[in-house]
Amino acid sequence: MTDYSVDHDLKKQTVTIMRELAQAAGLDAGKVLVVGASTSEIIGERIGTAGALETAQQVLHAIAEVQAEFGFDVAYQCCEHLNRALVVERKLLDRLGLTEVAAVPVSNAGGSMATAAYRSFQDPCLAESISAHAGIDIGETMIGMHLRRVAVPFRPSIRYIGKARVTAAFTRPKLIGGERAVYRLEQADDSNACQ
Repeated sequence: MTDYSVDHDLKKQTVTIMRELAQAAGLDAGKVLVVGASTSEIIGERIGTAGALETAQQVLHAIAEVQAEFGFDVAYQCCEHLNRALVVERKLLDRLGLTEVAAVPVSNAGGSMATAAYRSFQDPCLAESISAHAGIDIGETMIGMHLRRVAVPFRPSIRYIGKARVTAAFTRPKLIGGERAVYRLEQADDSNACQ
């Protein structure tokens, strides 16, 4: 039988990874992080088979702690039964002009992480999609569809939360131009300007 009591290691792992990602990605006010998490995988079971709301709440609180420190917004991805829609605060939906979809996530249709987020948010709603600045995938839930282009893989110092493998990424603007393109102002040489 699985013990769902407060797991201080789980909190510590989540906070450590989140701080590292927030620093590497420059996540601050106005930026968005997408979170996908399988609580089944966190507790050592196969994805989608043993959702654990208590585990979701522990991860949610750890992420909220880092969110309060850095000021970014968070979108929690639902499972495929809700087409990977995202739980967001309505103010974020309105600010970004996202498309709202109608459902309330529950553990067996949306997943425990999305359910915990929906229940803890002040004014929750579901967005069909988002283009986030960074993302964390706990248990291989496939968040890539919700990241901006271009994704840069990020490897945190801790690679697991509980028993779930963690992958993460942040994004950067597309590099445009050809062989004469310059990407940092300090490298600019305007002596041979185009006419």
